[in-house]
Amino acid sequence: MAYFSELGLAEPILRALGTKGYSDATPIQRQAIPALMEGRDLLGIAQTGTGKTAAFSLPSLHRLAADPKPRSNAGCRMLVLSPTRELAAQIAENMRGYAKYLALNIQCVFGGVPVGKQARALERGTDVLVATPGRLLDLIDQRALTLRHVEVFVLDEADQMMDLGFIHALKRVAAMLPKERQSLFFSATMPQAIADLGRQFINNPVKVEVAPQSTTAERVEQFVTFVNQAEKQALLTLSLRAGLADESIDRALVFSRTKHGADRVVRHLATAGIPAAAIHGNKSQAQRTAALGGFRQGTVRVLVATDIAARGIDVSGVSHVFNFELPNVPEQYVHRIGRTARNGADGIAVSYVAPDEKNYLRDIEKLTRVKCTPLPLPEDFQRQAARLPAPARKPGGEQQARPQGGRREGPRNDAPRRDRPRGERPEGERARSDRREGVAADGQSQQRKFRPRGPKTVGAHKSSVRRAS
Repeated sequence: MAYFSELGLAEPILRALGTKGYSDATPIQRQAIPALMEGRDLLGIAQTGTGKTAAFSLPSLHRLAADPKPRSNAGCRMLVLSPTRELAAQIAENMRGYAKYLALNIQCVFGGVPVGKQARALERGTDVLVATPGRLLDLIDQRALTLRHVEVFVLDEADQMMDLGFIHALKRVAAMLPKERQSLFFSATMPQAIADLGRQFINNPVKVEVAPQSTTAERVEQFVTFVNQAEKQALLTLSLRAGLADESIDRALVFSRTKHGADRVVRHLATAGIPAAAIHGNKSQAQRTAALGGFRQGTVRVLVATDIAARGIDVSGVSHVFNFELPNVPEQYVHRIGRTARNGADGIAVSYVAPDEKNYLRDIEKLTRVKCTPLPLPEDFQRQAARLPAPARKPGGEQQARPQGGRREGPRNDAPRRDRPRGERPEGERARSDRREGVAADGQSQQRKFRPRGPKTVGAHKSSVRRAS
C-alpha cells in the first residue's frame, strides 16, 4: 500500500485497495501507473494475471474523480473495450471494487442479453463503460450511446482485438472517439505486425514491457503427452478421475478447439462420474454465467472451454490446464496456460498432442522458448481405457458414440484444422468473414448455411438458363 500512497492516488481509491487486501504493486502497475498519471498514452505488454486491470483502472479512476463532471445523456467519460463477455464482466466488477468509495457509475454491456435494458441504463449517461465491440456498435446504431465525451480509451487484450475479426469494428469505434483523449493498449502478446497497426490508434505511447513477449508464466510446469486422437478422451477422463480423487487437482480447465468438441468432452466426463460444465459461444449468457460461477465457487471442478475463456478469466485455484487440442495460433497457448499459476501460485499445464498436431507444438515451443517435458501414458492405459463406460447420449436421443452412418466416433471430429469436417471451425479462429465482431467478441460465430440440392431433372438446366437470360 505504501507505493500506491506515494503515487498520490485519491484517498477513496486507497481505502478501496485496503478493503480488497492490496499490499504491494505488481511490476506492470509500477511501470504503467506513473506514466498514466501524467496523461501519457501507453502500450503495456505483460503476462496474463499480472494486474493489468488495476494498472489502467487506478489512474483512470483517479483522473475522473479529480475532475468531476455531470454525466452526459447516453455518454461516457471512459471506454474500455474487451474481446469477450466474461472478460468485460470481470473488468467491470474489478473497477466497481476500486471505485467503491467514489461517486462514479460503471456500466457493462455485451451481447447475449436484451439490448433494451442496457440502452435504458445508459439514458442518463455513465462515467465508465466496459463493452464488447459488437454490442457497443449496436447501442451506437440505436442512438442509445455516443462516444463524443470519451476522455480515456482502453483496449484490453489488444492483440486479439485488432486481429482480422475485430479490426473493422475497432476502426469504426476509433473514428467516433474525440482526437483529444488518452489511449491505453494492454496485452500479454503483441506481434510486431499488430503493434505496428496499433500505432494508428495511439499517439506517441510509452511502452511498458515487464516480461519478454509471449513468454509463459514462470511458475507453470508444462508437460506434453503424445497420444492418438481417438485416445485423448480416455486419457483425459483417467487423468481427471485420479487427480480429483487424490486431490492433486483442485480445479481443472480443459481447452477444446471447437464448441461441439467441448460439449462432447463434457458428455464423456459426465458418463464417467466427473461433473463438468462447458463454456463457449453456443451457450446462452445464463448458461455461461452459471458455468463460470460454479467453477469459481468450486461446485464444478472441471470447466471445458473454447478459447473465449483463455482471455483474462481470473479464477483462483485453477491447479491444472489441459490442452485437449493444441491451438493452431501459438499465442493462444500463452493465454490458455495463463489461467493457472496466478497470484504467486504454482500450476501445471498438460497438452495432448496427436501426430498431426506436432507442427502446432513446434510453433508453440518456438514462440515461448520453453521445451515441454514429455509425460508418458499411464501404466496399463489400454486396459483402463477399455473399462470406461460408454458416452452419454446427445440431447434428443442420438447416441454420441455412433454418429450418423453407424461409424464410431474417431479422430475426424476432434481433428486439427486441416482435418476438420466442413462447417466446424475453431471458435476464435481468425476470419475475415467475421466483419462485425469476430468469433470471440461476444462468443458468437457466424456459420454458413447450405441448402441441400434436390435431384436434377432432364432439361432443368436449360430452362433455368433461359429464365435467367
